[in-house]
Amino acid sequence: MTVQIRQFEARDEDAVVQLWQDCGLVVPWNSSHRDIQRKSRVQAEMFLVACSAGRIVATVMAGYDGHRGWINYLAVHPEHRRRGLGRRMVSEAESRLRAAGCPKINLQVRRANAAAMAFYRRIGFKEDHVVSFGKRLEPDD
Repeated sequence: MTVQIRQFEARDEDAVVQLWQDCGLVVPWNSSHRDIQRKSRVQAEMFLVACSAGRIVATVMAGYDGHRGWINYLAVHPEHRRRGLGRRMVSEAESRLRAAGCPKINLQVRRANAAAMAFYRRIGFKEDHVVSFGKRLEPDD
């Protein structure tokens, strides 16, 4: 499978949202389209897609706030899993974060997503013993 990893482009939006739906990443309290619009305004070079045969098959959003890097929306289409593509997407995000001077990456995984937790452990991530808090500043409904 030939895959090209590149920066997200506006024309990719609908295909990316569909991929996220296919991967079970979409939740009612987050607007995928708004998340894409927000990321497109901040460190857009760290929003990556992987294309194969003209189709988007993977995504990752990364960001660096000067203290920690973050990985969000890592998605690999179910038909393309277990081929190293998730690892490649994370590796490309890590390279870009490292180039920005990032010393550590954080990410969040839903407790029910055991497969994602196992994946991240396999590629060298360790569970931080912290509690994640959130506060919505703007509704996404």
